[in-house]
Order: sequence, then structure tokens, then C-alpha cells
Amino acid sequence: MCDRSIENPITTVNKNQQWQRERQAMALLSSLNYRTGELASYLHNIACGISDLIKIDWTVVTLCRKGFEKVLASSIDMGEGEHVYSLHGSLAGTVVETGQLLTVEDALKSPEYGEPPEGYCSYLGIPLRTAEGEVIGTVCGFHHHSREFTQEEIQITQLFADRAATAIDHYHLYQEQCQFNQVLEEKVEQRTGELRVAQAKLVEQERLAAIGEFAAIIVHEIRNPLTTAIMGLKYSQKNLLGEAAQERISLALSEASRLERLLSEILLYAKPQMLQLCELDVNEFINELLVTLCEMPEALSRQIEFIPASRAVKFLGDKDKMKQVLINIVRNACEAVSLGDVVKCEVDYSSVGEVCIHVCNGGEPIPPEVLSKLTQPFFSTKSSGSGLGLAITKRIVNAHGGELFIQSDVVGGTRVSVKLPVVN
Repeated sequence: MCDRSIENPITTVNKNQQWQRERQAMALLSSLNYRTGELASYLHNIACGISDLIKIDWTVVTLCRKGFEKVLASSIDMGEGEHVYSLHGSLAGTVVETGQLLTVEDALKSPEYGEPPEGYCSYLGIPLRTAEGEVIGTVCGFHHHSREFTQEEIQITQLFADRAATAIDHYHLYQEQCQFNQVLEEKVEQRTGELRVAQAKLVEQERLAAIGEFAAIIVHEIRNPLTTAIMGLKYSQKNLLGEAAQERISLALSEASRLERLLSEILLYAKPQMLQLCELDVNEFINELLVTLCEMPEALSRQIEFIPASRAVKFLGDKDKMKQVLINIVRNACEAVSLGDVVKCEVDYSSVGEVCIHVCNGGEPIPPEVLSKLTQPFFSTKSSGSGLGLAITKRIVNAHGGELFIQSDVVGGTRVSVKLPVVN
């Protein structure tokens, strides 16, 4: 007679239910499709999947940082806005602190594990770990009534928690990669811009060097016969006594002198700016120059008002060339105003790392179409001007690592600003 063990029908039902639940879990896991950037919907499906499979009232996926947890996904609607809570004294805080899963049949009777949300009793918490083992958050399940969690339910929750941890980790890595790429692109763009500026400066230097050589040859060829012509005119001026002849000779000598000045300015503009740099205090530098500025013919019967900086400000500059810059700017300002008017020269040190010298006059505003051309070579609004004064001024300022700005309107008049880097 053989003994046959008869399987308990209840056990068979439980096994079938377990098998069916495992099939549902695998089917749901297979259907989850995480794409970079779609983290919220992916985690929401995980939270809802856990609640459905283990029959729990509420499941949340949280990200934990610096003593706080942020709800990333919830199986029930929690309302608009971010939901951030302190980990201190909470069930999730215990999971994060220990790094271990936690099941509590009745949190109200076991307060040592932490306080559950209002209206909930039992708790299941799984830590979310990165590939390096760092705990970055939790998957938490809450139930209104006291209940136990089977090993099978814990395993199913753990499977989903692993998926959530991987997705969060990948998402953060993706975000870091995006930020790195953005920084890299900005640096590449910045470096490309710097290289373009450097290349443009190199091309400009080569162009000016070629122009300088050509200008030196042309000026030399013009000066020789011009000098001879001037000598002849001066000789004639001494020997011709007629008034009409003297007037014509004086006019010719005046034009010859203007041509000489033009040749000198062409050489000055064309040749590279070789600077003899030294530390200059802006206030002292302008104070010393005030006597020269006030004695210019253009400054007679005008007032030059100097407003210094409130404290000492120094910059690296070529003293003679910077004198040339200010003399030219102040001369233009004096020519633009009427007798008795004031030309202001103000030092502005309100910006960090740079100082501005503003020369202001209240003369007639400069039309916009003229304003944009003032620093172009050979452009002049004066009948006797060479059109190289401001062009040379701008080249000298740029050679010092500075910038030249010209503003003009009806209300404020015209302001020419020289911006220079300061010595720390």
C-alpha cells in the first residue's frame, strides 16, 4: 500500500496566485519603457504598478538629499507643486539612514521606526541605490490598515525599486552630461571667439604693417619735393615785395604746412603703436595735463572743468601717447562749444576693474549717421581736418587694451569716453 501526499487546495490556490502575480509583475516590468527626459511618467507607472500588484493604498518614489525627501512620483494625486518633506523622524528617514528595507505592520504601535502620514498605518520602504551603492531615495508603500508584507511582495517591490533607481541614476547622469556639454560648447564658442579676435588682430597688424611700409615710401617721396617747394616759397617771400604776391605765397606756405602735418599724421596712423608703458595715476596724470589743455588755442575763452575720481586709480599707459589722446579729445570738445562754455573732464571709477575718462561738451548734437563714422580714417566734418585725429586716438586707446565710445544727443550733448583697464 503506497502513501500519496495530497496537496492542500489552499496551498495550490496561493501558488497560483503567486505565479499569476509574478507574471503580472514581469509583464508590467517588460512594458516599462524609459526614455531620457521622461522620468516623471516612468516613475509614475512604477508607483502605480506596485500599488496594483501588492494591493497597497499608496506608493511614492522619492529622491532624498541633505535631510529632505522630494516626491518624484505618486500612485495617487497629491495636487500641484513640489512635495518636499523632512526626513527627520519619518519612516523614509529610517530607510535612508540604515540603507536597508523596512516593513512595519503597524507604525502606530511601533513609533520607533518613524511617523507615517496621517491616515496610514502599515509601511513598506525600499532604498534606491545607484550602481555605486549610494542611497539616493526610496520607494515607499503605505496602507490604511495594519497588514503584513510577504516575501513575494517585498521581492516584487524590490524589482520595481531597482528599475526606479536605475532610471533616476541615468537621468541625473544624462543631466550632468547635458550640463557638461553645454559648458563645453560655451567654452568652445568662447575660445573660438577669442581665436577669431586674435586672428583679426593679426590680420589687422599685418595690414597696417604693409600700409605703414607703403605710406613711409610715399611720404618720403612726397616730402622731398615738398621741402624743395617750401624752400622756394620762403625765398620768394623774402624777395617779392608786392602785396598780392605776398598773400599768394603765404597761402601756398600755409597749405604746404598743412600737407606736412597730414603726411606726419598718415605715418603716425599707419605705423604700429609701440608703447612705453608705466603706471599712471589718472587724477595726477590729468591734473598735470590741465595747464597744457587750457593753453591750447581752441580752449581760449572756454572753461575746462576737471572732476577727479574719489580715490587714487592707476592704469598702465604710455604717458606721451595718452596725452595725445586727451589733447585731441578736449580740442574737439572745445571746438564744438561757444565762447564761455564749459568742457567737463570726469574720471569715473564706478565699474570694477576699469576706469572711464569722460570728456563732455554741451554743443550741438552729432547726427547718428555722422557719429558712426567719426573714428574712420580720413572722415572729417571740418573743412581743414585730415580725418585722422580720432582714428589715431582710437588706435592708441585700443593698443592700451581700452575702448573709445562716443555718445551724442540733444539733452546731454556729446560725451567721448575712454575706458581703460586698471592696475590692481
